[in-house]
Amino acid sequence: MKILLVEPHYYTRYPPLGLMKLGSYYRSLGDEIKLVRGLDELDTNFDPDIIEITSLFTYAWGPVHEAIEFYHKKFPQAKITVGGLYASIMPDRLKDYYPFVKIHTGLHTEAEKYVPAYDILSTVSKWKDWKSTILFTTRGCIRKCPFCIVPELEGKIRTMITNIEPYIFPGHNEIILWDNNFLASKQWKKTLLQLKKSNLKVDFNQGLDARLMDEEKASLLADLKGRNIRLAYDFKSEKDCVEKAVDCLESAGLRRKDIFFYTLFNFFDTKSKQGDTPESFFEIIQDIAKLGCVSYPMRYVPIHALEKNSYISPLWTHDQIEKVANARRVIGFGGAFPAHPGLVDKFLNAKDFDEAFRLWRTKEGKVVQKTMSGLITSESETYV
Repeated sequence: MKILLVEPHYYTRYPPLGLMKLGSYYRSLGDEIKLVRGLDELDTNFDPDIIEITSLFTYAWGPVHEAIEFYHKKFPQAKITVGGLYASIMPDRLKDYYPFVKIHTGLHTEAEKYVPAYDILSTVSKWKDWKSTILFTTRGCIRKCPFCIVPELEGKIRTMITNIEPYIFPGHNEIILWDNNFLASKQWKKTLLQLKKSNLKVDFNQGLDARLMDEEKASLLADLKGRNIRLAYDFKSEKDCVEKAVDCLESAGLRRKDIFFYTLFNFFDTKSKQGDTPESFFEIIQDIAKLGCVSYPMRYVPIHALEKNSYISPLWTHDQIEKVANARRVIGFGGAFPAHPGLVDKFLNAKDFDEAFRLWRTKEGKVVQKTMSGLITSESETYV
């Protein structure tokens, strides 16, 4: 059979791992596969029997619907299956729109064990120069964070790969791990030693659990190439664990300015009626500045959101959220607040959230942020 693998034209920094695994799975059955991105006119000689369409976050549903309609009209006899996050989280909505589509929820258990077909990326202009191997050495998580869908979709943590070597694609220069909680894996030490042996740059893209960091883990992490370490600091209750993790990593030889913290804001738990506030968020930003590390604010978007940035927590206002967004664009670097002296000084000497994230415009038209040691300037036109 001929299998068409479709990645809708939504924004993403990473290629469609699920489709690449499906590609290898179908090849094992003797089928012919083709990957496309967006609405592709295709070679007239490729008339698919099956169309597999992936999906990303629920707020990126528009391009998914466009792809379904386009390819169903073009190949009305082909059977269409839609999988991925949106399909798994909101299958009923998708089925209401397109009763003729088969919905696949959760992981594809057969395809999951296959090495992704990275070679098919060469046919898509966006991915033709991709040189990174993406791995899930585990699925699931030991935590049940109220803002996270992983426990619902993947369940408890379990090992998926015990030997990474067969999964590293020839010619790649980096390994990206998408494990939801790598340090909670029973295989963490074995995998870290394998990563070191690969001699490739390593990126723990989803972040590491600061609560599980210790001297042994920090030492092995420090031996890897690609020394930027991502962790998370979402709630003030994690402060002691965060400080201990930073101390362990620094003692192992990592620089504090290379330690990067995801920081959640705009979250409200409807069950407990609790969430972060601008002031608690500001205190976390201050804590990270004191540690000499990098903070990367992550605006909370509800799991079932159909618009990316429409939700505002009852503990936040639109103006407060905009202040964070504008500060990230104007005085941040790639959306993050690095441990530069001016920024550290500004955050540590601000008396409250409003002072920390307030921007001004000079008579010359430059956007500035006042600090105790002077001004941080930007040519950006975005300011409050």
